[in-house]
Formats: sequence, structure tokens, C-alpha cells
Amino acid sequence: MAKVLMVLPNEDFDPTEAGVPWRVLKDAGHEVYFATGDGTPARCDQSTLNGTGLTGLLKSLAAKPENADIYHQMAADANFQTPFSWENVKPGDYDGLVLPGGHAPGMKPYLESQDVFAICRNFFERNAPVASVCHGVLALARAKNAGGRSLLYDYTVTGLNNFQENIAYKMTKKAMGTHYQTYPTSVQDEVSAVLADPKAFKPGPMFPAFGSAKNPNKGFIVKHKNLISARWPGDVYKLATEFADMLAKSEENPA
Repeated sequence: MAKVLMVLPNEDFDPTEAGVPWRVLKDAGHEVYFATGDGTPARCDQSTLNGTGLTGLLKSLAAKPENADIYHQMAADANFQTPFSWENVKPGDYDGLVLPGGHAPGMKPYLESQDVFAICRNFFERNAPVASVCHGVLALARAKNAGGRSLLYDYTVTGLNNFQENIAYKMTKKAMGTHYQTYPTSVQDEVSAVLADPKAFKPGPMFPAFGSAKNPNKGFIVKHKNLISARWPGDVYKLATEFADMLAKSEENPA
């Protein structure tokens, strides 16, 4: 059994991108622990969880009912209710790291925290398994290695791509303002800029498939070295399943 750390902001993370990995990892026999900015239980983006403010075609941006149920199960978990604070985490105590995404304003402290960057750096220095999805990849892109470069400098990676980010923002701008625009610079553009080869950011297919518990192989991920990355909620079943396998292999063949 691996000990996995999931780092979350205090609010506004995507419920599917956190809940599905938690469920898959738990079902695989791993233990999942949590860390938030101040050590209090996190609260996901309520618009995405409940569909608040999402009408018509915008309802497609809300969490699927089965994934919302998983989020509520996770929120009742004892480890979720008693998280560590980012600054008090001892990353060396954990075998794997999960970095969920989200887009709403409450994500910013998580994506700009030196404490979170230090946690990420520790896992990369140990070559320990890491999974990121959507905006979560920004924490890795912004964290620096000992040489002053991004942790992702020589990696091939994915995250929320420009097509996905732009269409979500344009669809919701009238009803929700900038709720779906975390930063003026897109995830794809910011991450590509810190890579040795900007083409090492892989946007994936334009029309993605949505994975589920019955079809966990649907979706797009990129595996490189110790990192598995994905783009959006539709990819997270595949991400979580592959990450559980990576953790199991890491336990079988420790460095």
C-alpha cells in the first residue's frame, strides 16, 4: 500500500479531478492524505459540483452525477476532514503526489504557493510518482529545480489545452464573467514556455473522450519519467488508473 498526498487549495478545485483519483487509489488499496493552505477541509468549486449558474449547453461543464457522488464520499473521508497545511507537510513521508486542477479564483493561492512548490520539488528530486491534471500542472511548471529551471524543463507533458480553456471561457463569459479564466495567460502557453522544447506540451485530440468507471481507458494522458499528466475531468479515470499502476510498480521496484 502506498501513501499518497493530494494537495488542494482551500476552495474552487474541480470535484471530479480530485474525487476520481481518490476513489481509484483507495479501491487499489492505497491510502490518500490531503493538504490545504491552512490545514482546514477544502471546498470544491460549487458551480462545477452543483451546476450553479450553468444553464443550457453550459450544463456540460458541471460534474457528472456519479462523479459528484464520489466527491461527496471523499469529502466525508476522515483524512479529507483532517488535512495537513501545506507548510507542515513532510513530503518525504509519501510515495506519490496528486495535483488536481480547477479554474476558479480560489485556485490561485495553490498555484502560487512556495510551500506547494517545495512539496513538488521534493517528489521530483526523489523521482517519486506524480500525477497532475488541468491547472495542477502549473504548480510543477512554476516550481524550480536546484539549477533554477522549471521542474518540467526536460519533460513531455499535458494540461488544459488552449482549445478547451478558450471555449470554456467564451461559453461562460456572459453568465459568469471571468470565473473560467484563472490567468490571462493560458495553461498551455505558460507551461510550453518553460519546457526545453515547447512542442513537448501535448494538447491531445480536439474532441476528447470522457472516461468513466466502466470505461477507464478513455481519455488522454501523457506519461514521462515519474509524471503522469492529463487535461480535464474526462481524462482522470485513465490518469488515476495509470497512476495506481505506477505506484504499485514503484513499490515493487523501489529506487
